[in-house]
This record gives sequence, C-alpha cells and structure tokens, in this order.
Amino acid sequence: MNTITATNYNFPGQQSVYKGKVREVYTINNDLLVMIATDRLSAFDVVMPKGIPFKGQILNQIATKMMKATEDLVPNWLIATPDPNVAVGHLCEPFKVEMVIRGYLSGHAAREYKAGKRILCGVPMPEGMKENDKFPEPIITPSTKADNGAHDEDITRSEILSENIVSEEDYLVLEEYTYKLFQRGTEIAAEQGLILVDTKYEFGKTKDGKIVLIDEIHTPDSSRYFYVDGYEERQENNEPQKQLSKEFVRQWLISNGFQGKEGQQIPEMTDSYIISVSERYIELYEKITGEKFQKAEVSNVEERIKDNVLTYLK
Repeated sequence: MNTITATNYNFPGQQSVYKGKVREVYTINNDLLVMIATDRLSAFDVVMPKGIPFKGQILNQIATKMMKATEDLVPNWLIATPDPNVAVGHLCEPFKVEMVIRGYLSGHAAREYKAGKRILCGVPMPEGMKENDKFPEPIITPSTKADNGAHDEDITRSEILSENIVSEEDYLVLEEYTYKLFQRGTEIAAEQGLILVDTKYEFGKTKDGKIVLIDEIHTPDSSRYFYVDGYEERQENNEPQKQLSKEFVRQWLISNGFQGKEGQQIPEMTDSYIISVSERYIELYEKITGEKFQKAEVSNVEERIKDNVLTYLK
C-alpha cells in the first residue's frame, strides 16, 4: 500500500509550490514547472483521506502519452517525463477556466437535465434526450477553475467574456483547440473500442504569449469513456452504460451517503476497497492506452521521485 499523498521537496532553483487536488507543481528558476501526480483521489471536489496505489503513475503516463499523440494539433507545455509520476514543462500562466466538452448527455449534464434544465452553461440541450444519448454536436460547457478546496462552478461563454476572465481573442483559440483535441481523443478512443463521452482541457500561456495545453488530458480523472460494444443495445433497453472513468468512485460515495455537501462524512475506505480502486485504475490504463501497465518501484516513492527529478535538473 505504498502511496505518495503529499510531497515536500526543495529542488535547486525552486521558487514556489502549488498544491492542487491531485497534483503538486514546483516552479523552478521562473522557467520550468515540475508537476508531480500524487496518489490522492478527489471526488466531488473533495480529497479522500487515503491514496490509491499507482494512481499518480497511471494519470501521469496516460496524460503524457495523450499530449504526445495530440502535439501535432495543439501545442502543449510538456518537455520531459523524468519519473513515472513526474512531468516537466514550460512555466505557464493558467487560464481561470476549464474547457469542458461533452459529446453525450452524461454525468453532471444528465443530472441537470433530469432536474428539468435545458440550458447548461448557456448552451441549449435538445428536448427528448435520455441519459447517455449522443448530442447532435459536441457542446462546450466551461467551468471556473477553483482554488484549493473550492468547487468548480458552471459558467457561460458570455460571462467569461463580459467578466474579462479570458479575452475574446484568446477564448476563440481555446474553443478551437478544445474541439480539435476532442475530435482526436474520440478517434484514439475508437481505436480501443471506446467512446470518449466527455472531458475537460486546461490551457495556459507561456512567457512568450503562446497558448498551450497544460495539466492532464484524456485520463479517467478528467474524462468519461463508454465501451462501444453494446452501447446502442444498452441505450435501447434503458440500461446503464458500461463506463471507464472514476464515476464508479462517485457512485460508491453516493451509495454511502456522500456527495461532498456540507455536514456529510466521507465513508471509510477499507484496504480491500482501496486495492479494488487501484485495480480499476490499472484496467482503465490498459484499456485506454492498449498497453500493459508496468508498475513502478514503490518501496520508497518519495526518494525515487526526488532522485529522478534532481538528475533531470542537473
């Protein structure tokens, strides 16, 4: 059960550390970012008390693989991956919005639809849809990028522009990149017998003003996948879709009375449940990438990461 749930490094040239829900980002010499994917598990914007073995490695390796598979379409921040849990890239100023794109009526969109809403983030959703139906065209439903511990909130395109969170010129680029990435992600998923249902992208600006893709991409934490096989049949029979995402964690939490709301207690995650979640993440990795997962050496994860990052920075 060796996991890494927090880091406290002091690398040469280190200027600051940002600790997100899952990743910890070290700024080096006002030039590089060293992003460490921990084994923390976040659901409903709440970090669970225990880490999931190999989760950070899985997220980092899927994200870096997908960055390389899309760099011909959209520039990204990535320079190197000196450790299974680490990505090193260009220092960027992140945009304060997450570009959520949905091809299907699932998750948050489905919950809003069931509640009678037909407009999500200013975007109309057609009448007569049922959960997990495909939208006529993918829709972008942005959210605010919350600071530590706060909930991301739905926001409309017009609010983003009127509140000057992003300039119109930049926002047009974010939209174009989001559609392009989702199309490529859909094609990559189809090769593995999967449907990319919805996902989110984050972008930043490099010091020379270039807009680039940052953070993670097409991972089970940021994306939802269905299996192509049996999708139509399940829709016709009003059955739940077989999916690859961390939705299984959310559903387990909901069934145990937790949705991140005030006053709710996080249910106890037993060791056997933690191991089952780890196994699900490994299954997700293998299905999404089509490759066998190679477990990294975890007898001392913190030392391994430190040594690999120091070697790289030299």
